[in-house]
Amino acid sequence: MLLVDTNVLVDVLEDDPEWADWSIGQLRAQSQIHRLVINPVIYSELSLTFSTVEALDRTVDELGLAMIEIPRPALFLAGKAFVRYRRQGGKKSNVLADFFIGAHAAVSGHPILTRDTRRYASYFSGVRLITPGLST
Repeated sequence: MLLVDTNVLVDVLEDDPEWADWSIGQLRAQSQIHRLVINPVIYSELSLTFSTVEALDRTVDELGLAMIEIPRPALFLAGKAFVRYRRQGGKKSNVLADFFIGAHAAVSGHPILTRDTRRYASYFSGVRLITPGLST
């Protein structure tokens, strides 16, 4: 399974002039290798661009994404990583979603398809990231 980060999906849905081609190409390529999945946090972040749950569910289905739950150990790890971030001087209080996604990938062993590597690489160094110009 491959967790698809919100930024990749927004690139596709909003036809981002800089990133849509890369994101579409990666979704196509990775779907040949992995089952593409999202979790409730990614679903919730995506909901910001939709007016109804039905429209979002239709799009999730059309993109071939499956919804998987976040295991409790990942929820616990997300909180601990976020505390570490704040203690190390992290100022943003609205980034907890990234920690849920990173912890989910870390606990479950899923790679993440994303364009935003900073927090994932810093706080979940064992997670394989599939990013523009980098695959760890």
